[in-house]
Amino acid sequence: MTKTELLEGLRGILEEDQINLDEEALYDAAADRYKKYAKAKKVLDVPIPMAIVYPDSTDEVKKILQFCNNNGVNVIPRSGKTATEGGLENWKECTVVVDANRMKKIIKIDTYNMQATVQAGVQLQTLEDELRKLGYTTGHSPQSKPVAEFGGLVATRSIGQFSTLYGGIEDMVAGLECVFPDGHISRIKNVSRRAGGPDIRHIVIGNEGTLCYITEVTVKIFKFYPENNKFYGYLVKDIDTGIKVLREVVVNGFKPSVARVYSEEDARQHFYHFHKGKCVLLFMAEGPAGIVEATGAEIEKAVEKYQSGIIEPVDASLIEEWFNHLNWSQQDLDDERQSMIDNDRHDGFTTEVSADWETIPKIYYNVIERIKKEFPRVDDLTMLGGHSSHSYINGTNMYFVYNYNINCNPEDEMRIYHHPLQRIIVEETLKEGGSMCHHHGIGKYRNEWTKEEHGSAYYMLEKLKEAFDPNGIMNFGTIFPQEEGKKYQ
Repeated sequence: MTKTELLEGLRGILEEDQINLDEEALYDAAADRYKKYAKAKKVLDVPIPMAIVYPDSTDEVKKILQFCNNNGVNVIPRSGKTATEGGLENWKECTVVVDANRMKKIIKIDTYNMQATVQAGVQLQTLEDELRKLGYTTGHSPQSKPVAEFGGLVATRSIGQFSTLYGGIEDMVAGLECVFPDGHISRIKNVSRRAGGPDIRHIVIGNEGTLCYITEVTVKIFKFYPENNKFYGYLVKDIDTGIKVLREVVVNGFKPSVARVYSEEDARQHFYHFHKGKCVLLFMAEGPAGIVEATGAEIEKAVEKYQSGIIEPVDASLIEEWFNHLNWSQQDLDDERQSMIDNDRHDGFTTEVSADWETIPKIYYNVIERIKKEFPRVDDLTMLGGHSSHSYINGTNMYFVYNYNINCNPEDEMRIYHHPLQRIIVEETLKEGGSMCHHHGIGKYRNEWTKEEHGSAYYMLEKLKEAFDPNGIMNFGTIFPQEEGKKYQ
């Protein structure tokens, strides 16, 4: 389809101000934060989308998808623009980005039934601010909280910094509305639980825009007790000790909202003013006063059990101060971009994985050892470490973090630096039976391992794609490996 034909079709559905053809906006829409350095340096090597469109309603989303489905136009659903794994990157010449930016209505806040319903383009911070006025919270706080939008949060299976207490977005979603490529609108009703067959919410949650377009979301809400918050911090001798303390607290049935341990190098960049070259273990307990007191007592008990690995406590106010300045703002993102334009560096990348309690330390040490031995540019690394920040009854995650000096052309950075590092992390994780992606999703740059990640269950994932997107117009290359897209990887 030519651009002229595409625009003619879109203008039959939308008003002129709902179609964005600005060259700078289209360039920005060609990739997400995965290729942030090349993007800032204006050397992206992927096709530029033909248009960005802004539907006002579910009905307009339906008409757009039907048009694209009938004419073989690739659709990239977008809501929030904070993706980090290439899920918003464009790999097709004929592509339309469908942005939820005009779908910003808070439909209902229901404090008696403890849920809130919003359109896909509502920012998480916007809903959180409204809930806080009433004494409630979403409980969801990813680092992108000030700018993330609900459609994107659900589509990428987001998780927040308080997940050990409140869960991930999949635990919060009560119901939703979505549109499939053929124009079918599905509403999943809001109920506390049901056994009406498989949980069909999970066809949509985490689909990364490859099966449908999310238009409306209902999430659970929680009472908010900020006056009861308590912070705990410790310097510990190694990451193993920290993981053992995390396990002790969680396995004994307690749910601090924040439960983390940082390796020495990762601690250096977060806690430069008190880490003393050691690993840092920290907790935050929140909720009703009785629960906070009990959780705090359990944290202290677990620390005492592993006292041989505890070096010293950290002033709680230092932990609180750090946490209050953790989230990105739009200004932070803009400043980061300008810094990359002005300088030949950035703060590197993260790759997050998960496994059971016994396996996570093995993966951590295997990865660090392999990188130090095998990575050709190891001397360019300025930081290599990790932290565990999301724990469950049967395991935890590991967030590998690595920064480096960039001694190559901007367009070669990912191939020379990030991809070899990510490959080692993924290989070691899959070898030990863990998951290669804990919460950032597969995007377009872990799709070469999608089949290995799922094993025999990939059959189920593949059949979903065949059933719901038989023409393959939804977010080409994301999650599902594509031979045609390898030239961009």
